[in-house]
Amino acid sequence: MAGTRLVELLASEQPSRQEIAALLDGLDHQRRMEEVTALAGPGLQGKLYESAREAPRVGLDDLVPPDYQPLREVIFHGKNSLPAFTLFQKRFCRPPAARAAELWGYNHQALAWLTGPGYFVVHDEPANGAAIDYREVPPQGCPNWPPVRSNDRGFSRFVYKDMVDYLRRVSTHVMIGRATRHGKPLDNYFVLCRE
Repeated sequence: MAGTRLVELLASEQPSRQEIAALLDGLDHQRRMEEVTALAGPGLQGKLYESAREAPRVGLDDLVPPDYQPLREVIFHGKNSLPAFTLFQKRFCRPPAARAAELWGYNHQALAWLTGPGYFVVHDEPANGAAIDYREVPPQGCPNWPPVRSNDRGFSRFVYKDMVDYLRRVSTHVMIGRATRHGKPLDNYFVLCRE
């Protein structure tokens, strides 16, 4: 059955980060997506987040290659740990050179008409690596992205306001993130797989 091997590895009392990375690195994109989208709920995703604690930190170059031109889109497919509407994409780009120490992005998902696009700025924090910060929105996005909106208004404030996501490396193409609000970790996780 598709997408069961990663679940099996995470069923172990102490999942092996190296074994998980080897599994995912050995798959093509479609099979890798089957494995990560099988991770339903905060239990499995939380266990994956903990297993990646000692992994090399995620930097900005892991999200958007350093040789990409400004405003060239990079798509990561995501699966969150919420009970419904679990599939989404995080789309990233490098900004113009004046703001080269950050990345810009937004959440592409089915409920954007209600929650807004969930724009964010990604900073590299020395202690934590890439931090997806919804408290700040970019002045613009890529040409094909929706209009930039604040996360402090409308229904967006219930979803994105005061939130920062922290990423950990799982494998070459896969990362696991955890949401925080006001510096406090939430029981909300998401897996990202680079397209």
